[in-house]
Amino acid sequence: MKAIRRFTVRPVLPDPLRPLSDLARNLRWSWHAGTRDLFRSVDPERWAAAGGDPVRLLGSVAAARLTELAADRDFLDRLGAAAADLDAYMTGERWYQAQTDRLPAAVAYFSPEFGITAALPQYSGGLGILAGDHLKAASDLGVPLVGVGLLYRHGYFRQTLSRDGWQQEHYPVLDPNELPLDQLKEADGTAAQVALALPGGRSLRARIWLAQVGRVPLLLLDSDIEENDLGERGVTDRLYGGGSEHRLLQEMLLGIGGVRAVRAYCALTGHPEPEVFHTNEGHAGFLGLERIAELRAEGLDFDAALEAVRAGTVFTTHTPVPAGIDRFDRELVARHFGPQAELPDLEVERILRLGMETYPGGEPNLFNMAVMGLRLAQRANGVSLLHGNVSREMFAGLWPGFDAEEVPITSVTNGVHAPTWVAPEVYRLGARQIGAERAEEALSVGDSDRWDSVADIADQDIWELRRSLRELLVLEVRERLRASWRQRGAGTAELGWIDGVLDPDVLTIGFARRVPSYKRLTLMLRDRDRLMNLLLHPERPVQFVIAGKAHPADDGGKRLIQELVRFADDPRVRHRIVFLPDYGMAMAQKLYPGCDIWLNNPLRPLEACGTSGMKAALNGCLNLSVLDGWWDEWFQPDFGWAIPTADGAGTDPDRRDDIEAAALYDLLEQRITPSFYERGRGGLPDRWIEMVRRTLSLLGPKVLAGRMVREYVERLYAPAARAHRAMDPDSARALAAWKARVRSAWHGVTVDHVETSVTAATAELGTTLGLRVRVGLGDLGPDDVEVQAVSGRVDEEDRLTDAAAVPLKPVGSPDAEGRWMYEGPLSLDRTGPFGYTVRILPGHRLLASGAELGLLAVPSEDLAGAGLLMR
Repeated sequence: MKAIRRFTVRPVLPDPLRPLSDLARNLRWSWHAGTRDLFRSVDPERWAAAGGDPVRLLGSVAAARLTELAADRDFLDRLGAAAADLDAYMTGERWYQAQTDRLPAAVAYFSPEFGITAALPQYSGGLGILAGDHLKAASDLGVPLVGVGLLYRHGYFRQTLSRDGWQQEHYPVLDPNELPLDQLKEADGTAAQVALALPGGRSLRARIWLAQVGRVPLLLLDSDIEENDLGERGVTDRLYGGGSEHRLLQEMLLGIGGVRAVRAYCALTGHPEPEVFHTNEGHAGFLGLERIAELRAEGLDFDAALEAVRAGTVFTTHTPVPAGIDRFDRELVARHFGPQAELPDLEVERILRLGMETYPGGEPNLFNMAVMGLRLAQRANGVSLLHGNVSREMFAGLWPGFDAEEVPITSVTNGVHAPTWVAPEVYRLGARQIGAERAEEALSVGDSDRWDSVADIADQDIWELRRSLRELLVLEVRERLRASWRQRGAGTAELGWIDGVLDPDVLTIGFARRVPSYKRLTLMLRDRDRLMNLLLHPERPVQFVIAGKAHPADDGGKRLIQELVRFADDPRVRHRIVFLPDYGMAMAQKLYPGCDIWLNNPLRPLEACGTSGMKAALNGCLNLSVLDGWWDEWFQPDFGWAIPTADGAGTDPDRRDDIEAAALYDLLEQRITPSFYERGRGGLPDRWIEMVRRTLSLLGPKVLAGRMVREYVERLYAPAARAHRAMDPDSARALAAWKARVRSAWHGVTVDHVETSVTAATAELGTTLGLRVRVGLGDLGPDDVEVQAVSGRVDEEDRLTDAAAVPLKPVGSPDAEGRWMYEGPLSLDRTGPFGYTVRILPGHRLLASGAELGLLAVPSEDLAGAGLLMR
């Protein structure tokens, strides 16, 4: 029989144990080993059965055991110490509070998914894990962040395999009352809600759940409430599910509803209002429209409100391919805004103009969420140096006339939250070396001096650590593989071979991630005979642990998984290569530490960052990767290997895969396996241990989310807060009016004549030229523009490379024709072919970049000349 109604019955804790509830409902336990150890001691068996989730543990522990613990003086002392430690963590000064600059009072961070812990399954992959690590690192640093997302009743799907290796999806229903969440309540005790207007007089309502992530509140909006009709209840049913309208409603709820949830939270709790809004990818871009509507209600017109919103908004793009961006039909978006729907006071055409692809190569009938995100944010970034370059190329059409390197999209390379991803065994070794407090600070804030201490750890200790982590992974893999085969229909009698799967003394290679085609899950299968030889080598074998999920609608990705699974099912190699279904945080936390090599072989440059290799590196696992994402930026032969790429434009895709797979096999056969298996005089693999040591000491401080969040604070949040404060209503109106005036008058801006004090075609290094430039400014004046000399090396076609810009100054008054003269020095600071040009940009103190308006005036072709030749 099935129940007709379901309740969550919460335990009544004895008074001495009440602090357990506070500890369980603050997700800091997910990265604080001492708190987890305390909960494990409540009931080790139930802790394991609860999957390490304190809320589930407390819901299942026997009343007699609670009574026993309430009288256990040793346990109560440990509980008191844990509660005091959490209180000090929540209230004490941290890195942010020690800064002398006037930093933002609060920052609102919006993301469609958050990977905090397996106990709160609201993530699908790298974007969500990154968002979770961002919140945790912000908490450790004391950054006053407020997270905003959606609560999906089915989360992301759970993955199993059919007998023939085909991915199958399952969507277990999540009950928020059984999760580490609390409802946000109004002063009268009723549930706080936000509401959106829908076409046809309908409405979409959502309640607000609160997850406490250390010091950071995370607000999650849930539409599955009785006040909604059936269709609206399903808006937050699952992550990345449904068709276009479903996704549009999710993103309207996240962006518009999310701002309203933040306002409600701040009003009810007294939390400072955010001065900066950070959009993690385009999904939450509608938040800018809601903030424009707020300012319109305060008396600003659309253009002034837009300037005020842009000043305090940061946009992070995570995708290196246009196909990864949400795009909606213009008519669909138009139907959901305006007088009969949401944001009725905003002109629909103005809304549409923010997202339309009105640039060469764009599709003019599509509304692009990333384009809207960029137009609504004064500051934007990619997530690695290479991805910043790719993003500037990809979105260059929004800034016509500017070279891609000047497109105002910077980069902040992602990082990972070390306390979450470093294995306890690794942490204990570090704490033994430098002390627990210093080790904790090194993992959260980052400090190269502390990481340098890895040099003092004995080779024997490092090698024993690596072997013990590999052994733990072998046991974990066997347990998961046995469960997987049972799900595939195998009987116990068929599974005896699993006891011999993997060997704790064999070089272990990990590969785990989402399975879109560009990540090339099956590249290792290009030459199966060669792979077999590697797996079965009599003296230097390798073994693979592989995991990953394909999107439910991606049959191509599912076919890749099936191909890999069928190979791994082969009785000849199944003890050396395994595919584990249902990749998630709990699996990942065992997988990264236990592998010796982390493999990554995407099609370059389609990996925006790729943080899994960072998590592996923090545990002493070496990276073997294509030079893409973060590895392109930080690779050194001291601590890993780069797979050569064949990414020339003329390379056939199949041939490219063959070439890069052959390079992968060569590295494994000729360089990697010898380093792992060759022993020095002391019986240890000296070269390998030294690479592990360098991975920890050199990469460790770089890959931290603490480093990443500090960069966001210093390079993006602080400037955005200053711009937000400067953009009072009068300034916003003035800036909007100035931009309108400049745009309308720009046709009259010209570079008419350029002359230098040196006319020869050669000059000596260190020479300074005098530049004189006559310009026409039309209806504008010198206060409206900046005239620049741009110089650098030139190629065969006289294109400037590695260019630097120097402002020129106006001299005197305009001539009889209204032309202005500008002058300035030009230093010849490098040898070889050298050239310069002159350009005019809009100039205003409130612009974040001269490229912001996408306006540029340069000399006509008849004024252009070849570069000077330095000697």
